[in-house]
Amino acid sequence: MKIYLAGPDVFLPDALTIGQRKVAICARYGLIGLYPLDTPVDRNAESASLAIFKNNQEMMDSSDAIIANLTPFRGAGADPGTVYELGYMAGRQKLCLGYSNDPRLYAERVRDFTQVTSHEDRLVDRDGLTVEDFALADNLMTIHGLDLHGRPLIVPKQAPSDLWHDFSAFEVCVRVAAERLKQP
Repeated sequence: MKIYLAGPDVFLPDALTIGQRKVAICARYGLIGLYPLDTPVDRNAESASLAIFKNNQEMMDSSDAIIANLTPFRGAGADPGTVYELGYMAGRQKLCLGYSNDPRLYAERVRDFTQVTSHEDRLVDRDGLTVEDFALADNLMTIHGLDLHGRPLIVPKQAPSDLWHDFSAFEVCVRVAAERLKQP
């Protein structure tokens, strides 16, 4: 059983080490973890970005499931590339699992980036734009995509001291994947 390991981890300075740790955790449960950096790409080539996209799509197509790291990245919400990958897999009716090491609700995190006030029956940011406030950990499409194509988002009760190097929630996803994918 192959699991595509999505997330902004690929942008961290120790991205390869993180990928190796995640692949090793998958192996302990009898699964094959496919990490986006497993396929080398000449980053200086003119078509590097398209090659990365195609490689990742091929890995997703060959996978039975996705585990998406939805820990907020460069903003209040999940990494957009990871969200795309999650949607891609949901659209193919594959098992979708996700986790976030930040247990706060989306509307709470938006306050870290902009002024939020109540206006009539909704929250708005400093530009007067509605802030999604359904008491969910991220955008409703992401959260309910997980609900309907896998299981609810896995979050710790309290954020770990290192959001990017704590693999506890990831390992819960791996355990769920191993149980689900081995069922007849």
